[in-house]
Amino acid sequence: MFSIAATILIISAVITIIRMLKGPTVFDRILAANLIGTKTVILILLLGYIYGRPHFSDLALVYALINFIVTIALLRYMEKGRLD
Repeated sequence: MFSIAATILIISAVITIIRMLKGPTVFDRILAANLIGTKTVILILLLGYIYGRPHFSDLALVYALINFIVTIALLRYMEKGRLD
């Protein structure tokens, strides 16, 4: 079951990488990078569940928060040219 879920995540990540490289705007590329980060969080949670390590969920939560903050900061910087 894990291999099926991991395969689906990897295939969707490859499709997202293609979208990130061909995105018509910078905003599409940044959101595609955010989506890859979200897929990474899901993969970390799946690994934690499979190996019976509940502290992986803490790592996934921290990674998700960092991913969100970086995405917002990049979008603000691209829109306004500064971060204030």
